Amino acid sequence: MSVEQQVQMTAEEKRRLEQELTQLISVKRPEIAGKIGRAAADGDLSENGAYHDAKEQQAHIEGRIAELEYVVRNAVVVEPQADAIGLGNLVHIKDESGGERSFRVVSKLSARPSEGLLSDESPLGAALLGHVPGESVSYQTPAGQSKTVTILSIE
Repeated sequence: MSVEQQVQMTAEEKRRLEQELTQLISVKRPEIAGKIGRAAADGDLSENGAYHDAKEQQAHIEGRIAELEYVVRNAVVVEPQADAIGLGNLVHIKDESGGERSFRVVSKLSARPSEGLLSDESPLGAALLGHVPGESVSYQTPAGQSKTVTILSIE
């Protein structure tokens, strides 16, 4: 028996994961089943590359479906806070060199730093949680460097 844990995320993150799950179940799963059927019709499966490739794709998709079903089933939607940094907040910071940047704090499932989506479990994201504008926060980069940022504002 496994113990299921809550997965905190924003409403937008949950919506996006539900859409991906629907796409996988209603479009990708039948598409792969068709590929498997066509490849199996070609005969000898032991040397049928198309069949083995389709089965591998099927395993990947089924694994992703299981993962998404678990996450969506255990999702707890968290609303952005107005008074301190938490999931869903848009955060504006200034680094030690005076450079300013902004990002949204999201769960690790949705993190895409290059798109301005920073995980709440990343070194910077975790360090900022619970802090307010005007505070300076220090954190360790994955390379071991110590950095400090100042929180300018949150939305």
